[in-house]
Formats: sequence, C-alpha cells, structure tokens
Amino acid sequence: MTFYTGKGDKGTTKLFDSKPGERMPKTSPVFEALGMLDELNALTGWCKLEAKDEFKINRESIKSILRSVQDHLFTIQAEVAGAPKSVPLSSVEALGVLISRIEKSLPEVKTFLVPGGTELSARLDITRAVSRRVERRLVALHESGERVVSESSRAYANRLSSLFYALTRFANHVGGIKEEPPDYK
Repeated sequence: MTFYTGKGDKGTTKLFDSKPGERMPKTSPVFEALGMLDELNALTGWCKLEAKDEFKINRESIKSILRSVQDHLFTIQAEVAGAPKSVPLSSVEALGVLISRIEKSLPEVKTFLVPGGTELSARLDITRAVSRRVERRLVALHESGERVVSESSRAYANRLSSLFYALTRFANHVGGIKEEPPDYK
C-alpha cells in the first residue's frame, strides 16, 4: 500500500461514487465533513486509550462503547463519501437506551458543568464539543443537497454529543470528582 499517490497535489480528489475521471476540489463541503468525522474518530480513540477496563456500564466497558462509536463514525464517513451505507436505526435506538442507562446511574443535574474533572472526562468533553460541530456540518451538507446523509446517520450524530456528555459525567462520578457549575462572573 502506498501512503500517497500524488493525484491530489493540485487540490482535487475523488469519492466512492465519483464517475471515472471525475475529481472534486478538496475545498468542497463534503471534504470538510469527512475531515471533521475523521477528527471526531481520532478523538474518540484518544478517549478510548484513557478509559480503564473497570469503567463499565451494565457490564459493557467504556472502551467497547467507544469502539462501537468509531465503527459507526466510519459508516457515516463512508456514506458521506458516496458508499451505499448508513447507520441502522437500531443503532440509534440502542444509543438512546445506553444514554438513559448512564443518566439513571448519575446524580441529577440542572445546570451546565465546568469541564475538566479527570483526564478521561476532559478528553470526553473535547470530543463532545467536536461531535456537536460534526453534527452541524452533516446537517448543513444534507440541507445543501450536495450529499444525502440518511436520517438515521444524522440522528446517530445528534445522539453522540449526549453520549459523550453522559460518559463525561460517568467518568467524573467513578473518579470521585464533585461536578461544579460555573460561577458566571
């Protein structure tokens, strides 16, 4: 496998569904979305590295949850790039159930919280913020008509920031960190 081909040196590239000889400018919104999805996947992996094996939610480790998220992000990337793929609705529903389980295991909160309790929670907070940006980009790409992003993939992207928030709070809870609201000075 070659790490580079040189074909994109003039600022163009192609997608899964590109016609033979068709190249698109790398400045196209579709490549912005693909880049953001790649960034989110890398950050998810960074979180996975910090998650301890004993951090479990109903016997499922945070590591395996994050690995599943990565697989779904690859699916969304493939869909955006023109492959006939999308996140199944069952995955969206399962993510909602997981978020509810995590939420029920934590103290209720009715305010914003200051990020940065543990190393893992800080990483998850960064990932949460980026996931919101990714969702906005996917919706904008879909609304522009340049790419169709399935309703289920957009719904999954919408749930991700909630998952990362729930996992952030869970990491703080397991770490014995007292969550604090901002002072709004």
